[in-house]
Amino acid sequence: MPGAAAQAAPVEGTPGAAGSGDPYFPYAGNGGYDALQYDLDLRYTPPADADVLRGRLRGVATITLRATQDLSAFNLDLRGLRVRSVTVDGEPARWSRVQDDERRRWELTVRPAEVLAEGSTATVVVEYGGETGRPEDTTGALYGFVTTADGAIVVNEPEGAPTWYPVDDDPGDKATYTFRITVPEGKTAVANGLPVGDPVTRGGRTTWTWRASDPMASYLSTASIGDFRLTRDTGPHGLPIINAVDRDVRGEALETTRAALARQPEMIRFFERRFGRYPFEAYGAIVDDDSVGYALETQTRPVYSGVADESVIAHELAHQWFGNAVSPAQWRHIWLNEGWATYAEWLWAEHRGGPTARESFRSAVAFLDEKGLWERDLTRPGRDGLFSDQVYVRGGAALYALRREVGREAFWEGARRWLARYDGGAATTADFRQVYEEVTGRPLAGFFGDWLKDGERPPLP
Repeated sequence: MPGAAAQAAPVEGTPGAAGSGDPYFPYAGNGGYDALQYDLDLRYTPPADADVLRGRLRGVATITLRATQDLSAFNLDLRGLRVRSVTVDGEPARWSRVQDDERRRWELTVRPAEVLAEGSTATVVVEYGGETGRPEDTTGALYGFVTTADGAIVVNEPEGAPTWYPVDDDPGDKATYTFRITVPEGKTAVANGLPVGDPVTRGGRTTWTWRASDPMASYLSTASIGDFRLTRDTGPHGLPIINAVDRDVRGEALETTRAALARQPEMIRFFERRFGRYPFEAYGAIVDDDSVGYALETQTRPVYSGVADESVIAHELAHQWFGNAVSPAQWRHIWLNEGWATYAEWLWAEHRGGPTARESFRSAVAFLDEKGLWERDLTRPGRDGLFSDQVYVRGGAALYALRREVGREAFWEGARRWLARYDGGAATTADFRQVYEEVTGRPLAGFFGDWLKDGERPPLP
């Protein structure tokens, strides 16, 4: 009718992408939104029989997200666990599942009652639960929520987070976290960040609450559970350091671990002089007697299997800058994580009177020669080569060579500029090269081609 107010046309949204486009894990991560906060309320019962490593997990995940398009549907990554209900902004939402282990596609597709307008925020609540086990990555290594006789070790790299909560499992989509973990009385639950208040015990169960206030990639989250002894220390600038050591770590392993953990404040100061200020609100360690066969740089509180010595602590500490503060935009750029952490091991060993960085570099070159690892492209290690010697050893050697190529001052200026520019985000090898070209004022395509791409061994510095 003439003069009547025009009615706004309803928003017609489209579904977000079912994947982030990573060439190695095409269905990990999702499109159409940016995750801002995960509030995870978990209730866990460890195995009743130590010979049958199956636990029970119930969870309520409250996810705050921002739509990056007019969104009619969106995906979360969730592997195996049964979904009980999903709401969006308090309204029941339709949902469906895809569970395809062969293609490593584990999707929870959510269809809200109303389209989420681009730029709007929404609160998604997923109630879920089920049996936990001992999941494996593509190489057969344990990862994700790994059930142990007395609790669980939680180590997610590269795409294990969906084994225990619904998530946008893309290393570039970082969010803050709150963990409320309820376990049988006597068990300790340790997560990222700082504790919120004291644990609360009621009815034979204890709830531990942790808050990670700095943006974190999902693969760096943890909620490890066991018979831990908690100790505290203080690092530079009053930094809280909280360590959790399994009571079953004893003898020489315990002595080595205690001595190495006592050096964490010194290590942080050592790396701060090179990398810049430690990037997070807390630090520490989780040392579990049950082994997954490796350590992982879970943000603010790395997880160690069986024992933690100085070398591995130096490695995981360096990751707090390289890998955690700045993460790989795609997994093929993981050498930027592991190369820096390997190089940091060499620097710490030299500081402690061990081999010089140059001696470690020469040993690395001899190893690479022996294994024929110059013939592979370091920026394309393949899905099953993410944690190979090629990535770690050749990555460390490339960084040592870069330091010799550009000089000490430019090398450390480039490292600090890289960290400052991409702090809280993710970046690529091309981004890394660009920073060093800016710092030095000269092209470095030839250098990076020689040291990162496939071919013959480059001339040694």
